[in-house]
Amino acid sequence: MPLRLPLGRPWLAALLLLSLLLPPPGLADACPAPPSPEAIHTLVERLAEWDDAYYRRGESLVSDDVYDQARERLARWRRCHPGRVLALPPPGHPGGDVAHPVPQTGLAKLADEGAVSRWLARRSDAWLQPKVDGVAVTLVYRRGVLVRAISRGDGHRGQEWTARVRRLPAVPERLPEVRDAVLQGELHLRLARHVQAESGGVGARSEVAGRLARQVLEDEAAAEIGLFVWDWPDGPREMTERLEGLAELGFAESAALTRPVATLEEVARQRDAWFRGPLPFATDGVVLRQASRPPGEAWEAEPPPWAVAWKHPPREALAEVRGVEFRVGRTGRITPLLHLVPVELDRRTIRRVGVGSLARWASLDIRPGDHVVIALAGLTIPRLEGVAWRAAERPELAPPDPEAFHALSCWRPSPGCEGQFLERLAWLSGPEGLALSGVGPGTWQALVEAGLVAGLLDGLALDAAALQAAHGIGPQRAASLSDAFATARSRPFAAWLAALGAPPGHAAADAATWEALAGRSLHRWRDQPGVGPERAAALVDFFTHPEVAALAERLGEWGVEGFPR
Repeated sequence: MPLRLPLGRPWLAALLLLSLLLPPPGLADACPAPPSPEAIHTLVERLAEWDDAYYRRGESLVSDDVYDQARERLARWRRCHPGRVLALPPPGHPGGDVAHPVPQTGLAKLADEGAVSRWLARRSDAWLQPKVDGVAVTLVYRRGVLVRAISRGDGHRGQEWTARVRRLPAVPERLPEVRDAVLQGELHLRLARHVQAESGGVGARSEVAGRLARQVLEDEAAAEIGLFVWDWPDGPREMTERLEGLAELGFAESAALTRPVATLEEVARQRDAWFRGPLPFATDGVVLRQASRPPGEAWEAEPPPWAVAWKHPPREALAEVRGVEFRVGRTGRITPLLHLVPVELDRRTIRRVGVGSLARWASLDIRPGDHVVIALAGLTIPRLEGVAWRAAERPELAPPDPEAFHALSCWRPSPGCEGQFLERLAWLSGPEGLALSGVGPGTWQALVEAGLVAGLLDGLALDAAALQAAHGIGPQRAASLSDAFATARSRPFAAWLAALGAPPGHAAADAATWEALAGRSLHRWRDQPGVGPERAAALVDFFTHPEVAALAERLGEWGVEGFPR
């Protein structure tokens, strides 16, 4: 799946500063082991590829979170092992043909509430804005007429955007006043009541960049691009006057969403409100601005001390793969599971993530040492988004043969069948089956390892004395397990059918005995409501399978309801 790269990278000076202030999710405070030359080369190469894709081709390959974490990882390697990483490569900002009348500064990022609190403690004139997720632009007005629009470029020079920006209704060609003005702001995608916490960035900045790169920009597409002016370098010195002036010039939204703040609590409350409440554009955090700052002619193309960003909680984390496990489920489905170097995401520690299917793993070809992108589905379940970069060394992996596993394989823990057999046992005692209290996967694992269970029903025949032979099962635990197993024989016929793993559709039959179900023909199964040809074939296969028939015979010997005696 495509991953997205943001616009507007911080400058190298900011990155060197941020390497001390901004530990990304998932990186521990202690220094990591020295990276190999191959690992360093791979990461440097990938950062260069991401920069080139965005700045030269206008393609967004990864999110802002992932880009920042990858660059911080390289900076951290350099801090910890300066002899191995000699210098940080600068972000690949291409310049342009047009000089900015006032440099675009970029923003340093504050790592957490403590950093925000320290920044506020040194200032008494702080203001807060949403950090709009769009494309930075400089607008130059002479005597009230738009004469130039310049892309951000490298902060000193950018691309000539005047003709395409004049196509945007949100950017006035004439100001209501005859005056000179330099405005810096963000061209953004207009969104109706966008809630960042629920919808994320929705590719908004990439969409704007793509539209601006078109040879022909249609009227409808142009009308969906808005403008948020975040600074007026040559405007009034006082913030209140600047905001009033912006409103008078027609930029009322920018003025309305720039608010004074004095405490961390105010900043955190408003940041959360903008994160969880509706806005007309996507955001990736908030911007703190000091009202008093140098005149525009003193600005540099690097993050200043008088304006900083505090980003929203990251939606994605960069994680290194420690190992790949292939789990065979009860029905024979093979699910690859990635074991990760632990990462933090939304105050959760993520140690593993499922790939989804063997086919997806094969297409992604994920190996130990690779770095992957993790997000939270529904803010709770880790989800694999894609591969960020691959390790230089590619260890061989041997996934299970999908042809060897199916719904009727592995009724015993023979070599290669251990995983599916344990899943059958867990299903048997679980809520979908017999609902045996206190009997879970760990219980079955111990009994199988002790050699006490070699078939699906063996454990139910064990008494308390025999159970104590398993590791970790003492007298009290053995007694409770024995009691739970004893209740299994009194479970109803329908519960036992489910516990054995009968395919869906058996409940539709009106027969209440094993013999009646096992004797049904394919045609009679297909006559049952909701049972199609494929399901009917699976039911016939299940009820006539030798292993299943042997289990049914044993249950009948135990006197379980519905089974042949």
